[in-house]
Amino acid sequence: ARENKWLQQQIDTYHFDLVISDNRYGLHHLIVPCIFITHQLTIQSPAGKWTEKILQKINYRYINRFTTCWIPDVAGQENLAGVLSHPTHRPKIPSQYIGWLSRLKKETNTTTTHHLCVILSGPEPQRSILEQKMLQEISQYNGTATIVRGLPATASIIPSTNMIKVYNHLPAAELEKEMQKAMYIIGRSGYSTIMDIIALGKKAILLPTPGQTEQEYLATYLKKKNIAFTCSSKSFSLTNVLQAAESFPYQIPAMSSANLLTAAIE
Repeated sequence: ARENKWLQQQIDTYHFDLVISDNRYGLHHLIVPCIFITHQLTIQSPAGKWTEKILQKINYRYINRFTTCWIPDVAGQENLAGVLSHPTHRPKIPSQYIGWLSRLKKETNTTTTHHLCVILSGPEPQRSILEQKMLQEISQYNGTATIVRGLPATASIIPSTNMIKVYNHLPAAELEKEMQKAMYIIGRSGYSTIMDIIALGKKAILLPTPGQTEQEYLATYLKKKNIAFTCSSKSFSLTNVLQAAESFPYQIPAMSSANLLTAAIE
């Protein structure tokens, strides 16, 4: 209700012609067309299918208040979100697949052999647990690595070495450079991260946040499709994971969906 009130005030002041809501359920309006963007039409539940049906009903009740629903995935077999974005039935409002969204672009000849880019993110205490494990494991690693802690507001610093650079946070352009250099990108299996990794055409090692059913589903799904190697945070061992990733038959789909978004806008 607060979001909706805020939007009403903004429309009264600025007279918008269109509103695009990135997964914000309150940003709908009775007169101005409002587009809702989500890849999560099916909400995974540890309690099973019957709970998922109830959750989908509630989800659709909110989505149907919008004019249109845009789904950042592709319709065919090469999709990235599986059943999350391809439910048995979609919301009542018009909906369309707009392709994968990322600001990043694949560049050739940027990879540094044996360079890892580790991106930490997500809620505590899981972020810190993974960080501790990662710092321990990576100290034994023979190659180079960049670790981005995902802590933009933190003053405490973990010292870097010649081989391992540690940053609390990196601006988007710097982070992209580090990702371009990486032989493997190691991080959580959040959907935005996945789309960025695909855009760069990089090999990923995904560690879903424990208890986050969406991330756990995406990790399992992408491993099954050979798009990314995945492993649980609990059983993570850098040596074992890199060994397994080396022989993993990666099949990274090409990012070719810009025209879908253009078509949706037109």
